[in-house]
Amino acid sequence: MTTMTMAKALNAGLRRAMESDGRVLLFGEDIGRLGGVFRITDGLQKDFGEHRVMDAPLAESGIVGTAVGLAMRGYRPVVEIQFDGFVYPAFDQIVSQVAKLHRRSEGRLAMPIVIRIPFGGGIGAVEHHSESPEAYFAHTAGLRVLSPSDPQAAYLTIQQAIACQDPVVYFEPKRRYWDKGEVDEAVDALDPSQAPDPWRARIVRRGSDVTVACYGPMVRTCLEAATASADASIEVVDLQSLSPLDIDTLAESVERTGRLVVVHEAAGSLGLGAEVAARITERCFFALEAPVLRVTGYDVPYPPSRVEEHFLPGLDRVLDAVDRAMEY
Repeated sequence: MTTMTMAKALNAGLRRAMESDGRVLLFGEDIGRLGGVFRITDGLQKDFGEHRVMDAPLAESGIVGTAVGLAMRGYRPVVEIQFDGFVYPAFDQIVSQVAKLHRRSEGRLAMPIVIRIPFGGGIGAVEHHSESPEAYFAHTAGLRVLSPSDPQAAYLTIQQAIACQDPVVYFEPKRRYWDKGEVDEAVDALDPSQAPDPWRARIVRRGSDVTVACYGPMVRTCLEAATASADASIEVVDLQSLSPLDIDTLAESVERTGRLVVVHEAAGSLGLGAEVAARITERCFFALEAPVLRVTGYDVPYPPSRVEEHFLPGLDRVLDAVDRAMEY
Protein backbone atom coordinates (compact mmCIF):
# COMPACT_ATOMS: atom_id res chain seq x y z
CA MET A 1 0.00 0.00 0.00
CA THR A 2 1.25 3.47 -0.91
CA THR A 3 -0.10 6.74 0.47
CA MET A 4 -0.79 9.17 -2.36
CA THR A 5 -3.10 12.00 -3.36
CA MET A 6 -6.02 11.46 -5.69
CA ALA A 7 -4.13 13.43 -8.35
CA LYS A 8 -1.18 11.06 -8.07
CA ALA A 9 -3.49 8.04 -8.06
CA LEU A 10 -5.11 9.20 -11.31
CA ASN A 11 -1.68 9.71 -12.83
CA ALA A 12 -0.66 6.20 -11.78
CA GLY A 13 -3.88 4.75 -13.18
CA LEU A 14 -3.41 6.50 -16.52
CA ARG A 15 0.20 5.34 -16.64
CA ARG A 16 -0.78 1.72 -16.04
CA ALA A 17 -3.51 1.87 -18.68
CA MET A 18 -1.05 3.28 -21.23
CA GLU A 19 1.54 0.63 -20.40
CA SER A 20 -1.06 -2.12 -20.79
CA ASP A 21 -2.58 -0.98 -24.08
CA GLY A 22 -0.75 0.89 -26.82
CA ARG A 23 -4.08 2.11 -28.23
CA VAL A 24 -4.61 4.44 -25.26
CA LEU A 25 -3.95 8.06 -26.23
CA LEU A 26 -4.26 11.21 -24.10
CA PHE A 27 -5.43 14.46 -25.66
CA GLY A 28 -6.24 17.85 -24.12
CA GLU A 29 -5.23 21.42 -23.42
CA ASP A 30 -1.81 21.73 -21.75
CA ILE A 31 -1.71 18.07 -20.71
CA GLY A 32 1.64 17.35 -22.37
CA ARG A 33 4.66 19.42 -21.40
CA LEU A 34 2.81 21.14 -18.53
CA GLY A 35 1.13 17.97 -17.27
CA GLY A 36 -2.29 19.64 -17.07
CA VAL A 37 -3.38 22.51 -14.85
CA PHE A 38 -3.81 20.05 -11.97
CA ARG A 39 -0.72 18.02 -13.01
CA ILE A 40 -2.78 14.85 -13.47
CA THR A 41 -0.79 13.91 -16.59
CA ASP A 42 2.56 15.07 -15.22
CA GLY A 43 5.47 13.16 -16.75
CA LEU A 44 3.37 11.05 -19.12
CA GLN A 45 4.39 12.87 -22.31
CA LYS A 46 8.06 12.53 -21.35
CA ASP A 47 7.67 8.79 -20.83
CA PHE A 48 5.25 7.89 -23.65
CA GLY A 49 6.05 10.54 -26.26
CA GLU A 50 4.20 13.32 -28.03
CA HIS A 51 2.42 10.84 -30.30
CA ARG A 52 0.50 9.41 -27.31
CA VAL A 53 0.15 12.41 -24.98
CA MET A 54 -0.86 15.34 -27.15
CA ASP A 55 -1.48 19.00 -26.42
CA ALA A 56 -4.69 20.23 -28.05
CA PRO A 57 -5.81 23.66 -29.25
CA LEU A 58 -8.22 25.55 -27.05
CA ALA A 59 -11.29 24.07 -28.76
CA GLU A 60 -13.31 21.59 -26.72
CA SER A 61 -15.58 20.64 -29.61
CA GLY A 62 -12.49 19.87 -31.67
CA ILE A 63 -10.96 17.84 -28.83
CA VAL A 64 -14.00 15.57 -28.53
CA GLY A 65 -14.50 15.45 -32.30
CA THR A 66 -10.90 14.28 -32.69
CA ALA A 67 -11.55 11.61 -30.07
CA VAL A 68 -14.51 10.35 -32.10
CA GLY A 69 -12.29 9.97 -35.15
CA LEU A 70 -9.60 8.21 -33.15
CA ALA A 71 -12.14 5.79 -31.68
CA MET A 72 -13.41 5.01 -35.18
CA ARG A 73 -9.85 4.05 -36.13
CA GLY A 74 -9.51 1.65 -33.21
CA TYR A 75 -7.80 3.83 -30.61
CA ARG A 76 -8.94 4.38 -27.01
CA PRO A 77 -8.72 8.16 -26.53
CA VAL A 78 -8.77 9.77 -23.10
CA VAL A 79 -9.52 13.48 -23.40
CA GLU A 80 -9.31 16.12 -20.71
CA ILE A 81 -11.71 19.03 -20.43
CA GLN A 82 -9.60 21.48 -18.48
CA PHE A 83 -12.43 22.71 -16.24
CA ASP A 84 -16.06 21.67 -15.86
CA GLY A 85 -17.43 24.95 -17.18
CA PHE A 86 -15.48 24.48 -20.42
CA VAL A 87 -17.35 21.33 -21.44
CA TYR A 88 -20.34 23.13 -22.93
CA PRO A 89 -18.73 23.93 -26.32
CA ALA A 90 -18.28 20.14 -26.66
CA PHE A 91 -21.78 19.30 -25.47
CA ASP A 92 -23.18 18.75 -28.96
CA GLN A 93 -20.33 16.40 -29.88
CA ILE A 94 -20.82 14.40 -26.68
CA VAL A 95 -24.60 14.01 -26.69
CA SER A 96 -25.15 13.91 -30.48
CA GLN A 97 -22.14 11.88 -31.62
CA VAL A 98 -20.27 10.14 -28.80
CA ALA A 99 -23.45 8.92 -27.10
CA LYS A 100 -25.23 7.80 -30.26
CA LEU A 101 -22.72 6.41 -32.76
CA HIS A 102 -22.71 2.87 -31.38
CA ARG A 103 -26.48 2.54 -31.74
CA ARG A 104 -26.61 4.54 -34.97
CA SER A 105 -24.12 2.12 -36.56
CA GLU A 106 -26.06 -0.91 -35.26
CA GLY A 107 -23.10 -1.87 -33.10
CA ARG A 108 -20.44 -1.72 -35.79
CA LEU A 109 -18.74 1.33 -34.26
CA ALA A 110 -17.62 1.33 -30.63
CA MET A 111 -16.87 4.59 -28.82
CA PRO A 112 -14.33 3.62 -26.11
CA ILE A 113 -13.76 7.27 -25.19
CA VAL A 114 -13.12 8.63 -21.70
CA ILE A 115 -13.89 12.31 -21.17
CA ARG A 116 -12.15 13.47 -17.98
CA ILE A 117 -13.70 16.52 -16.32
CA PRO A 118 -12.51 18.15 -13.08
CA PHE A 119 -15.77 19.24 -11.46
CA GLY A 120 -17.30 20.88 -8.41
CA GLY A 121 -16.34 23.78 -6.21
CA GLY A 122 -14.32 24.39 -3.12
CA ILE A 123 -11.10 25.73 -4.67
CA GLY A 124 -11.95 29.43 -4.86
CA ALA A 125 -11.87 29.53 -8.64
CA VAL A 126 -13.20 32.21 -10.97
CA GLU A 127 -16.34 32.03 -13.11
CA HIS A 128 -16.79 28.93 -15.34
CA HIS A 129 -14.25 26.98 -13.27
CA SER A 130 -16.60 25.48 -10.66
CA GLU A 131 -19.64 23.71 -12.05
CA SER A 132 -21.51 20.45 -11.50
CA PRO A 133 -22.85 19.44 -14.93
CA GLU A 134 -23.16 15.70 -14.23
CA ALA A 135 -26.97 15.52 -14.57
CA TYR A 136 -26.79 16.57 -18.24
CA PHE A 137 -24.68 13.56 -19.09
CA ALA A 138 -26.35 11.07 -16.74
CA HIS A 139 -29.62 11.99 -18.51
CA THR A 140 -28.15 11.11 -21.92
CA ALA A 141 -28.67 7.52 -23.05
CA GLY A 142 -25.49 5.97 -24.43
CA LEU A 143 -23.11 7.54 -21.91
CA ARG A 144 -21.73 6.07 -18.72
CA VAL A 145 -20.89 8.49 -15.91
CA LEU A 146 -18.41 7.83 -13.10
CA SER A 147 -17.12 9.94 -10.21
CA PRO A 148 -14.45 8.60 -7.83
CA SER A 149 -14.27 9.85 -4.26
CA ASP A 150 -10.88 8.69 -2.95
CA PRO A 151 -7.42 7.80 -4.29
CA GLN A 152 -7.95 4.01 -4.42
CA ALA A 153 -11.23 4.39 -6.30
CA ALA A 154 -9.62 6.88 -8.67
CA TYR A 155 -6.69 4.56 -9.40
CA LEU A 156 -8.98 1.64 -10.25
CA THR A 157 -11.93 3.34 -11.94
CA ILE A 158 -9.87 5.40 -14.40
CA GLN A 159 -8.39 2.15 -15.72
CA GLN A 160 -11.79 0.47 -15.80
CA ALA A 161 -13.29 3.44 -17.64
CA ILE A 162 -10.53 3.30 -20.26
CA ALA A 163 -11.11 -0.44 -20.77
CA CYS A 164 -14.88 0.03 -21.17
CA GLN A 165 -16.30 -0.30 -24.68
CA ASP A 166 -18.85 2.43 -23.95
CA PRO A 167 -18.05 6.15 -23.71
CA VAL A 168 -17.48 7.27 -20.12
CA VAL A 169 -17.78 10.81 -18.79
CA TYR A 170 -15.42 10.75 -15.82
CA PHE A 171 -15.98 13.47 -13.23
CA GLU A 172 -12.99 14.11 -10.98
CA PRO A 173 -13.76 16.09 -7.78
CA LYS A 174 -11.15 18.81 -8.11
CA ARG A 175 -11.14 19.87 -4.46
CA ARG A 176 -10.26 16.29 -3.51
CA TYR A 177 -7.23 16.09 -5.83
CA TRP A 178 -4.92 16.74 -2.86
CA ASP A 179 -6.67 14.44 -0.38
CA LYS A 180 -4.43 11.53 0.54
CA GLY A 181 -5.27 7.87 0.95
CA GLU A 182 -3.79 4.42 0.67
CA VAL A 183 -3.57 2.91 -2.82
CA ASP A 184 -2.75 -0.69 -3.60
CA GLU A 185 -1.10 -0.54 -7.01
CA ALA A 186 -0.78 -4.32 -7.08
CA VAL A 187 -4.52 -4.67 -7.67
CA ASP A 188 -5.37 -5.52 -11.27
CA ALA A 189 -8.20 -3.10 -12.05
CA LEU A 190 -9.43 -5.29 -14.91
CA ASP A 191 -9.62 -8.51 -12.89
CA PRO A 192 -13.10 -8.78 -11.32
CA SER A 193 -11.72 -11.10 -8.63
CA GLN A 194 -9.39 -8.31 -7.43
CA ALA A 195 -11.12 -5.02 -8.18
CA PRO A 196 -14.69 -4.00 -7.30
CA ASP A 197 -17.23 -3.38 -10.04
CA PRO A 198 -17.02 0.35 -10.91
CA TRP A 199 -20.72 0.44 -11.78
CA ARG A 200 -21.78 -0.59 -8.26
CA ALA A 201 -22.30 1.74 -5.32
CA ARG A 202 -20.02 1.34 -2.29
CA ILE A 203 -21.04 1.33 1.35
CA VAL A 204 -18.13 3.29 2.82
CA ARG A 205 -19.46 3.50 6.39
CA ARG A 206 -21.99 1.29 8.14
CA GLY A 207 -24.85 2.69 10.18
CA SER A 208 -28.33 1.79 11.36
CA ASP A 209 -30.52 4.91 11.49
CA VAL A 210 -30.13 6.90 8.26
CA THR A 211 -28.62 6.20 4.84
CA VAL A 212 -26.78 9.14 3.28
CA ALA A 213 -26.18 8.74 -0.45
CA CYS A 214 -23.54 10.90 -2.10
CA TYR A 215 -20.75 10.86 -4.69
CA GLY A 216 -17.54 12.58 -5.69
CA PRO A 217 -16.56 15.54 -3.49
CA MET A 218 -19.47 15.05 -1.07
CA VAL A 219 -18.38 11.60 0.14
CA ARG A 220 -15.73 13.01 2.45
CA THR A 221 -18.18 15.65 3.73
CA CYS A 222 -20.77 12.98 4.50
CA LEU A 223 -18.20 10.77 6.23
CA GLU A 224 -17.27 13.74 8.42
CA ALA A 225 -20.96 14.27 9.20
CA ALA A 226 -21.32 10.62 10.13
CA THR A 227 -18.37 10.91 12.52
CA ALA A 228 -19.73 14.12 14.03
CA SER A 229 -23.30 12.88 14.49
CA ALA A 230 -24.11 12.28 18.15
CA ASP A 231 -27.78 11.34 17.76
CA ALA A 232 -27.93 9.11 14.69
CA SER A 233 -25.97 6.19 13.28
CA ILE A 234 -25.32 7.19 9.68
CA GLU A 235 -24.63 4.76 6.84
CA VAL A 236 -22.76 6.45 3.97
CA VAL A 237 -23.21 5.10 0.45
CA ASP A 238 -20.92 6.33 -2.32
CA LEU A 239 -22.99 6.06 -5.51
CA GLN A 240 -19.81 6.30 -7.65
CA SER A 241 -21.60 5.32 -10.88
CA LEU A 242 -24.12 8.02 -11.78
CA SER A 243 -25.14 6.25 -14.97
CA PRO A 244 -26.02 3.48 -14.64
CA LEU A 245 -27.27 4.04 -11.10
CA ASP A 246 -26.88 1.10 -8.76
CA ILE A 247 -30.24 1.32 -7.01
CA ASP A 248 -30.01 -2.26 -5.70
CA THR A 249 -27.17 -1.53 -3.25
CA LEU A 250 -28.79 1.71 -2.14
CA ALA A 251 -32.20 0.07 -1.70
CA GLU A 252 -30.70 -2.66 0.47
CA SER A 253 -29.22 0.03 2.71
CA VAL A 254 -32.47 2.00 2.92
CA GLU A 255 -34.45 -1.12 3.75
CA ARG A 256 -32.17 -1.54 6.79
CA THR A 257 -32.19 2.08 7.96
CA GLY A 258 -35.65 3.25 6.86
CA ARG A 259 -34.43 6.72 5.97
CA LEU A 260 -32.51 8.36 3.10
CA VAL A 261 -30.75 11.69 2.65
CA VAL A 262 -29.21 12.40 -0.77
CA VAL A 263 -26.33 14.89 -0.99
CA HIS A 264 -24.69 16.54 -3.99
CA GLU A 265 -23.16 19.89 -4.94
CA ALA A 266 -25.24 20.40 -8.09
CA ALA A 267 -28.48 22.38 -7.95
CA GLY A 268 -31.45 20.52 -6.51
CA SER A 269 -34.05 20.92 -9.27
CA LEU A 270 -33.90 17.95 -11.67
CA GLY A 271 -30.58 16.84 -10.22
CA LEU A 272 -29.32 13.32 -9.48
CA GLY A 273 -30.89 13.55 -6.04
CA ALA A 274 -34.36 13.88 -7.52
CA GLU A 275 -33.91 10.72 -9.57
CA VAL A 276 -32.53 8.79 -6.61
CA ALA A 277 -35.39 10.00 -4.39
CA ALA A 278 -38.02 8.95 -6.93
CA ARG A 279 -36.57 5.51 -7.53
CA ILE A 280 -36.03 4.75 -3.84
CA THR A 281 -39.56 5.92 -3.05
CA GLU A 282 -40.91 3.56 -5.72
CA ARG A 283 -38.72 0.68 -4.58
CA CYS A 284 -38.73 1.09 -0.79
CA PHE A 285 -42.06 2.82 -0.08
CA PHE A 286 -43.12 0.44 2.68
CA ALA A 287 -39.66 0.44 4.30
CA LEU A 288 -39.34 4.23 4.50
CA GLU A 289 -40.04 5.80 7.88
CA ALA A 290 -39.52 9.35 6.57
CA PRO A 291 -39.64 11.13 3.22
CA VAL A 292 -36.42 11.11 1.20
CA LEU A 293 -34.60 14.40 1.83
CA ARG A 294 -32.07 16.20 -0.37
CA VAL A 295 -29.12 18.42 0.51
CA THR A 296 -27.86 20.17 -2.61
CA GLY A 297 -26.49 23.35 -4.08
CA TYR A 298 -29.02 26.12 -4.67
CA ASP A 299 -30.84 26.82 -7.93
CA VAL A 300 -28.65 29.81 -8.77
CA PRO A 301 -25.60 30.32 -10.98
CA TYR A 302 -22.43 29.31 -9.17
CA PRO A 303 -21.55 32.20 -6.86
CA PRO A 304 -18.30 34.18 -6.56
CA SER A 305 -15.55 32.28 -4.80
CA ARG A 306 -15.70 34.34 -1.61
CA VAL A 307 -19.22 33.11 -0.87
CA GLU A 308 -19.07 29.60 -2.33
CA GLU A 309 -19.05 28.10 1.18
CA HIS A 310 -22.67 29.30 1.53
CA PHE A 311 -23.61 27.52 -1.71
CA LEU A 312 -21.88 24.20 -1.15
CA PRO A 313 -23.48 21.61 1.14
CA GLY A 314 -21.45 21.33 4.30
CA LEU A 315 -21.38 19.22 7.43
CA ASP A 316 -24.04 21.34 9.22
CA ARG A 317 -26.54 21.09 6.36
CA VAL A 318 -26.07 17.33 6.14
CA LEU A 319 -26.56 16.90 9.88
CA ASP A 320 -29.64 19.12 9.79
CA ALA A 321 -31.21 16.89 7.12
CA VAL A 322 -30.34 13.80 9.17
CA ASP A 323 -32.01 15.36 12.24
CA ARG A 324 -35.14 16.18 10.23
CA ALA A 325 -35.29 12.61 8.91
CA MET A 326 -35.01 11.27 12.45
CA GLU A 327 -37.94 13.43 13.65
CA TYR A 328 -40.48 11.39 11.63
